[in-house]
This record gives sequence, structure tokens and C-alpha cells, in this order.
Amino acid sequence: MWRPAVIRLDLLSGILLIFLLPAHAQMKDVYIPGIPPPPAPMDPDAGKTAPDQPKLQRHMDLAKLQQEADDLARTAQTIPTDVASVRRGALPKDTIQKLKEIEKLSKRLRAELNP
Repeated sequence: MWRPAVIRLDLLSGILLIFLLPAHAQMKDVYIPGIPPPPAPMDPDAGKTAPDQPKLQRHMDLAKLQQEADDLARTAQTIPTDVASVRRGALPKDTIQKLKEIEKLSKRLRAELNP
């Protein structure tokens, strides 16, 4: 048979344990003597903006982006006919320049749309 004093002691220790465990979890950021603090983050931008705040968006000139996308599409449409000419043995002299222009426009569009 259990004595009432033992039951009360078990009950009291259980209640203390229930209340002390959450307090221990909250003390994880408290400095403990003898343990060095964690190193600073390696990311130089860490902590400058709160995660809730959106980063400032760069201003995009949408009309210019649309114009560049149209130029890219127009130039890219001419490449299959140039490749067909190469298969026949004739390389149009502006094909390489067109490919360089496509690459330049593509990089510019990618940089603007993916900051």
C-alpha cells in the first residue's frame, strides 16, 4: 500500500517537472558560463531584414523588357532557315552575329527577371 506522503511527493515532483521543462526550453538562448557563444553568421546580410519584410524589388521597365523579348523571338525565328542553309553548304554571314545577339538578349532578360 502506498502511503499518502509518498503519493503527495510523487505528485509534487511530477507537477514541478511539468513546469520546469518548458522553462528549460526557453533558456536555450541564455549565456552559460564556460561555454563560448556561437560564431557570427557567415552571411553578411543575415539579420539586416526581417523575414517578414519583403526585400525591395528593383524597378523593371516592362516596356523595355517586352521589346527585348520581342527582339529575341524575332531573331531566334530566323535561325532554323540559317541552319538549313548551312546543311546546303552555305553559311549566311550574319548567323554568328544573330546567335551572339540572342545570347546577349537572353542574359539581359534573365538578369532582369531573376534578381
